[in-house]
Amino acid sequence: MFTKKSGQIGARFIVYLTGLLVMSLGIVLLIIADLGATPWDVLHVGLYYQLGLTIGSWSVIVGIVILTVASLISKEFPKMGAFLNMVLIGVFIDLYLLLPFMQTPSSLAGQIVMFLCGIIIYCYGMGIYISAQFGAGPRDSLMIALTSKTGWKVGRVRSFMEVIVLIIGWQLGGPVFWGTVIIGLAIGPLAGKALPQCQMATDRFLARLNKQVYTTIGKEKDRGVS
Repeated sequence: MFTKKSGQIGARFIVYLTGLLVMSLGIVLLIIADLGATPWDVLHVGLYYQLGLTIGSWSVIVGIVILTVASLISKEFPKMGAFLNMVLIGVFIDLYLLLPFMQTPSSLAGQIVMFLCGIIIYCYGMGIYISAQFGAGPRDSLMIALTSKTGWKVGRVRSFMEVIVLIIGWQLGGPVFWGTVIIGLAIGPLAGKALPQCQMATDRFLARLNKQVYTTIGKEKDRGVS
């Protein structure tokens, strides 16, 4: 028998993957713009400088630690999507970086445009994949857990997280440029706007899809009766 959960799991997974692809594109645009690493990347590089391993390894290690903390705060076991997030984001980033046209613009104006587009795309990609409710990634899981625990708005919690991570990464010797500061301050408010907008759009998409499925099932039943 058709249920909302079973009937929409495929559609929600497509929304989830789409969101990860969009968010990964935003991350790559920020990297290529070369105007400053994200606060989390500053932390990963700082840990690499201090303790060795690789930047990618620290991204996974930090992700595991953060996901554990978020689970303790929310008292919920992470969804499978949270684990997929850690793997797929890295794969998508590497694939985008292989594209020959992904190059740093030759002019400062071009870099700034790419940088600003990267921030917006990153935030809306985050909103899309979270709206699928397949499980947020480690950092976004912590954001959601802290939002629920403190009662603060998403933008305030995200900004707080980004600034704290930026300070720690900077103290560890991670690369900080003016773009990094802008990212740390802008992602919170933009995420606060993007998340509810994306959730509303996804809910409408799934509701429309759900209606179409039930209509199709009804027509098939009518044909069977006749």
